[in-house]
Amino acid sequence: MKMLKESLKKVLPRDSIDNLKTLQKRLAIGWIRALSRSAMLRRFHYSFFSSAFDREAYAVVVGHLQHEQNLSGAEPVNYFLRRAVHRIEKGLIMQPRRQVFALDYINDTVDSYIASLNGNVDRDEVSWAHDVLAEYFSVTGDHPVLNRAREKFARFERPSGSPHTLRHPDAERVPFAADVSTPSVDFTAMRQLAMKRRSVRWYQQDRPVPREVIDKAVEVAVQSPSACNRQPYRFVVFDDPASVAQASRLPMGVAGFDHNFPAIVAVVGRLRAYPHVRDRHVIYIDGALAAMSFMFALETQGVSSCSINWPDIPEREEAAAKLLKLDPDERIVMFISLGYAADTGLVPYSQKLSLEEARSYMRLESPAR
Repeated sequence: MKMLKESLKKVLPRDSIDNLKTLQKRLAIGWIRALSRSAMLRRFHYSFFSSAFDREAYAVVVGHLQHEQNLSGAEPVNYFLRRAVHRIEKGLIMQPRRQVFALDYINDTVDSYIASLNGNVDRDEVSWAHDVLAEYFSVTGDHPVLNRAREKFARFERPSGSPHTLRHPDAERVPFAADVSTPSVDFTAMRQLAMKRRSVRWYQQDRPVPREVIDKAVEVAVQSPSACNRQPYRFVVFDDPASVAQASRLPMGVAGFDHNFPAIVAVVGRLRAYPHVRDRHVIYIDGALAAMSFMFALETQGVSSCSINWPDIPEREEAAAKLLKLDPDERIVMFISLGYAADTGLVPYSQKLSLEEARSYMRLESPAR
């Protein structure tokens, strides 16, 4: 196809080429309109004429399989256990709290917890699961399903965790009262931080970013909200010149300035966190929430950053999977370059949306009775 286009450019006058492009665009729009109106035609199109969703479908299927295999706690993160324990947490904070709840998944939760005790799951995660389950069993009422799970759970002692990771080192990891004290950062300071943080593309070449600075930013990033607390992402950091040079060539939109990145980070989503196809896009939501917190945390330490788009292009997907050694269920959410801003570098003004364009208040009509 590419050779045909080049040949036509050589033999056809410019006006004819422009007319062909116009015709091609009209036909494409007409076909898109047809696809938008027919579910059967869409299935036909994406089954036989487009492979655009093939990699995502494969990643979703492999992720589902890996999710099921991981119920036994084979990996450092047991995504089923994280979700189940968080669901129990939400049940514990309900007002009023029900005497019996979580019957449909409590037995599987206890089984996954027990398997994780002897598996590779992070000790802090297992300790958290224990404390929440212990609280659950202490406040719930009598029920055959619940009683069997309670007896099974009681056979195991509390595992030890890492005290320095606790919100309250001397307390158990159970729901606690919301902090209603005055925030340590007021709105003015937060607005100033948001206004100051801009996408910087030119960095000081003789000033690498210390790893402890990056690690502190990641520690803040993982505090971001996540659907059912699954946190389905990881940050892959490149900070040596040779690796940065290779990784920086992967994304598009960086031509002309990718040579001056002191470090670059890939935010990678993990579809193994979900047993359902419906959740396939949550990695992008949760990964983006964590990425923004990461960039704000860098900014507070004097480090600038630039988020870099990652389009779904087969050749680049394959190159990234090979270079980053990604598992089949892992998908890149975005790249982020970072470094200390160069004094001589310019930053685009980038006019932002006005309040009126970004916000609307809506009042729904009461449903008819």
